[in-house]
Amino acid sequence: MHADSEENRRLRVVTLVDGIGLMGGGERLAREIVTRLDPTRFDRTLCVSRWSPERAADPAAAAALAELDHEGVRFLGLRRRASFDVAAWRPLVSRLRRERVDILHAHKFGSNVWAAALRPLTATPVVLAHEHTWSFEGQPIRKFLDRALIARQVDRIITVSRADRRRMAEVEGIDPSKLLFVPNGIPAPEAGAGVDLRPELGVPPDAPVVGTVCALRPQKALDVLVRAAEQLRAEIPDVRVLIVGEGEERGRIQSQIAELGLEDTVSLLGRRNDVPDVLRTFDVAACSSDFEGTPLSVLEYMEAALPVVATRVGGIPDLIEDGVNGYLVEPRDAEGLAAGLARLLGDPDLARGMGQRGQARRRSEFDISSTVREIERLYESLVAAERSAP
Repeated sequence: MHADSEENRRLRVVTLVDGIGLMGGGERLAREIVTRLDPTRFDRTLCVSRWSPERAADPAAAAALAELDHEGVRFLGLRRRASFDVAAWRPLVSRLRRERVDILHAHKFGSNVWAAALRPLTATPVVLAHEHTWSFEGQPIRKFLDRALIARQVDRIITVSRADRRRMAEVEGIDPSKLLFVPNGIPAPEAGAGVDLRPELGVPPDAPVVGTVCALRPQKALDVLVRAAEQLRAEIPDVRVLIVGEGEERGRIQSQIAELGLEDTVSLLGRRNDVPDVLRTFDVAACSSDFEGTPLSVLEYMEAALPVVATRVGGIPDLIEDGVNGYLVEPRDAEGLAAGLARLLGDPDLARGMGQRGQARRRSEFDISSTVREIERLYESLVAAERSAP
């Protein structure tokens, strides 16, 4: 009788990630997935390792906690302040042991390392690593840990692009049978308030606008976008380039804007809680990254019916078909980026058609419900295999 009830109970899932998902796409996707798991089949917990109670004072963090609570997802915040803060993991280890958790699903490299390292201490039946993006260049220690620790200790490594799956096998030497590609998806976005933000943002009513939404970190190569803006202004003097987001690169980008005399062309808007309305301000979206997985921001541009000019890296070619719903350029090619943006800004009919095709593709191929259903099937198949093992 006890065995039957054990077999039929909801599977206990703990999702592990560094942050609650206010900025990075990987953290936001982790929260979306755990929130949308079927509550009749899964008992869900989100564990955020870099957390402090003071974070809840941030309105966006408070809203995220409220959503988790409303959806019946428990929250466990760890006070990890440094990479090797071993003591901070005790509450999670205790939870995994005490509640006989079935699945530990880690997201992003740091959490993947810790999930793999903690498995022998907790005897968690199924452990998954979810790799959201990295360049596969340099960092031999990271390649070693992916292959020698993570790949050996986890049941599957989920990748968000076919390119990442291929490179983890070819560059890192990971057994392809351990690797599973699951496409990213996004939910239908909130409608927004329908507010015209141009007056607030200081953008003239008829000025053409290029925009990007991202964390301001080196990977995003925003210096390339700023150089493209300089070239673009020479051709379209009233163009505006809006950069939405926060991060460590803000000071450097600000200095570059000043050096090039682009203060009236390029604006750093910081973090915004009204992204749907901000996207309505854009005419064309840009993604200048040096490397990517499958960026949620590009999916959001597609949903907003925006044509996209993006670098041909990672999973972006899976989203943007060159000449169909946008243009692809080589990384670090400011000239090519500027040319693609100028062409779309100069031909509104071309831009409109590309945007509509991108929106249709997003809705048919990259919905969060498809991502979650695939994750659910993976959970159940791995737990079933573990329970039937001799």
